[in-house]
Amino acid sequence: MPDSKKHQTLMAFDYGLRQIGVAHGQTLTSSAEGVGILKASDGVPNWDQVHSLLNEWKPGLLLVGLPLNMDGSESELSRLARKFARRLHGRFNLDVLMVDERLTSQDAKSSLREAGSSREGGKVDLTKIDHLAAALILQSWLDQPSLGQKP
Repeated sequence: MPDSKKHQTLMAFDYGLRQIGVAHGQTLTSSAEGVGILKASDGVPNWDQVHSLLNEWKPGLLLVGLPLNMDGSESELSRLARKFARRLHGRFNLDVLMVDERLTSQDAKSSLREAGSSREGGKVDLTKIDHLAAALILQSWLDQPSLGQKP
């Protein structure tokens, strides 16, 4: 497992069939921030866009959220997220770890709702949360690197 004490830049992905949230962070300040959302077709992103993001941020480690059921069991989406993680490793030759993402999407929705309720009108587009969920996945790994597991 990569050394979380060494300074490194990271990218996290919140995998989905129609879109994939992306976040970046680093171990020096233990911070994570959403970058954007990649469109996907049946879980397959535009790999050129992924390549561009990796060239821009130059991460030393990639994290992919593992969508487990609340009882900890895996689903079809878990299998597809693992496949996506293996493809990231195979295409870009970077270390990839899976991170349990239970509740990150709910946490991201709650954060957006709270931010929206403080604004006039309170309208929030909950389809735009995947990059926030990716940031939560990354932050959970920064807080507890032992959560990472090989795909």
